[in-house]
Amino acid sequence: MRYISASKSTVFSWGSVLQEFWQVFPVALALVFVIEGLMPFISPGRWRSMIATVAQLDDTAIRRFGLGSMLFGVVMLYLVH
Repeated sequence: MRYISASKSTVFSWGSVLQEFWQVFPVALALVFVIEGLMPFISPGRWRSMIATVAQLDDTAIRRFGLGSMLFGVVMLYLVH
């Protein structure tokens, strides 16, 4: 992966940033779909019961889980990048 430095010899270009984004974004989105599809493929019964359990949770619990997932993802991106 290419990194853009802030040196005087390097000219910053939004075009190159957007081009790199549109090359990486579909790959990341495809990986999300692959990972999300693993559970219903491997164990559809457990997946169905998990969805039923989540449907019974209150909004606060679901929001906390979502926040935790986002924070975990940000930390993972930071560590990997």
